[in-house]
Amino acid sequence: MKRFSLFLGLCALALSLTARAQPEFGLQTWTCRNMNFEQVLDFATRHGIKKIEFIAAHLDPLASKEESLRKKAILDARGLTAYSFGVAATSLDQDANRKLFEFAKLMGMKLIIVEPKNLTIWDNLEALVKEYDIKLAIHNHGTGTGYGDPATIRKILAERDARIGVCLDVGWITAAGFDAAETFRSYGDRVYDMHFKDKKIEKSADGKLVPMDTEIGQGAANYAALFAAIKEKKWSGVMALETDSKAFAEDPNRLAAEAKKFFDKNRDL
Repeated sequence: MKRFSLFLGLCALALSLTARAQPEFGLQTWTCRNMNFEQVLDFATRHGIKKIEFIAAHLDPLASKEESLRKKAILDARGLTAYSFGVAATSLDQDANRKLFEFAKLMGMKLIIVEPKNLTIWDNLEALVKEYDIKLAIHNHGTGTGYGDPATIRKILAERDARIGVCLDVGWITAAGFDAAETFRSYGDRVYDMHFKDKKIEKSADGKLVPMDTEIGQGAANYAALFAAIKEKKWSGVMALETDSKAFAEDPNRLAAEAKKFFDKNRDL
């Protein structure tokens, strides 16, 4: 009987581990930039989102400790988690960056999203990562930006602490001409977060090629291959819905509802 109970326990453990080895649908609150803090929480609850990555307009790392704890209490009461913050401003001044890590520690965040303009900033950021044991994830924008080329990010990963990783913005990496799945694989086990968006390239009135946000799954991102790579690696981070579109941001409810359907379908295939 004891052996049978042990067997059942091991089976339950295996099932729970399998269940955790999946990505989670989250929210980057840049999507809700026209809302206040309370409206963002209502929006997240409406769409079944538990994990939220905040921008400063909704959760300010420079706010007083009392204000941050007040908002954390509201999040806790509603069963929501501020799992990350970003894209956070960083500085050559380590004391300024320390405030960011103190804020993350206060809020219980294990991850901060960054995109330092000056590569020499990484020296003091790495020291803070080691001191606080809080991860940093490098965010990418498009062609011509500091981290638009995955090779630049891979070089940093090779030289820095393993707690420095990547926030893979699927829309922007695609708009820059790279395959999201191949890029994801090329970062090994250092992808700590994703921005869940889709873009396609359109011609503007003056003939320029411009990346434009679309509904998830209707742009150029190869999501079928990306989800296959995610399953292959048993990646279980957050794919945080984000849009750069002003039109979508005016009322992101339909975008979120359709994105959640797309996410659930592809995650469970």
